[in-house]
Amino acid sequence: MLLGAHMSVAGGLDKSFAAGIAVGCDCMQIFVRNQRQWHSRALSSEQTEAFRRAQEDTGIRPVVAHASYLINLASPDLLGRERSINAMVDELQRCEVLGIESLVVHPGSYVEGGVACGVERVGRSIGQIHKRTRDFKTMILLETTAGQGTSVGHRFDQLAEMIAGTEEPDRLGVCLDTCHLFAAGYDFRSAEGYAALLAELDETVGLRKVRCIHLNDSKRELGSRVDRHEHIGKGKIGKRGFAHFMNDARWIGVSMILETPKGKDGRGTDFDKVNLKRLRALVQDE
Repeated sequence: MLLGAHMSVAGGLDKSFAAGIAVGCDCMQIFVRNQRQWHSRALSSEQTEAFRRAQEDTGIRPVVAHASYLINLASPDLLGRERSINAMVDELQRCEVLGIESLVVHPGSYVEGGVACGVERVGRSIGQIHKRTRDFKTMILLETTAGQGTSVGHRFDQLAEMIAGTEEPDRLGVCLDTCHLFAAGYDFRSAEGYAALLAELDETVGLRKVRCIHLNDSKRELGSRVDRHEHIGKGKIGKRGFAHFMNDARWIGVSMILETPKGKDGRGTDFDKVNLKRLRALVQDE
């Protein structure tokens, strides 16, 4: 299994690789621009070269990018949606230059008009993004959401409709988030529940569409529709739920990324290192 974590790019994009090695990442996720601002400086050739060199030196791959949380592809506001589309194009251009294979994005919130309208807007927005990024290799991955507020994408059929609503569905993939799935009402703690989850996923979106999995425990209960991440095995999902993912050969080669709380435990060990160790300990020998 390819395991990693979302790593900070403080001090430069290339610095994330050393941080990733320190906690035991095989792969990792980063932001390629300031996630709290609409505009960011263009990448210099020096930044790009340093990033590619650091990746070559450490061997961490693939690297997944996560889009800004400001982006709302489901917005009913035309100007707001256009701003989100422009931001996505910019992020994809950065990913192309850096050689990043995929860009994860939260589909957004419909705000008004209902779920169906929001889903349709996401499909149209992505269609416009695709037209402006012809021949790009970086793939957009729609992330499953917790269904908090008016957000869309908390049910697999909604993601399937978004993908079907574009002219180039083969250019789209999906990122599963375990905390979000659980908060949305998918209970995969038992073997039966996990099998049911995958059966619905395969019937709607298709398992082959899953290119990344965010591994996060949940502070809140099943079906809460609240997005609150917890350390692996310390939340409402528990280790058994993650064991199903860690021992499923269908996920070999798929980037599995931690987005659990940062910091250090009582012994001074980085929490990312602790959580990655817990996940690897769940792998059962044949």
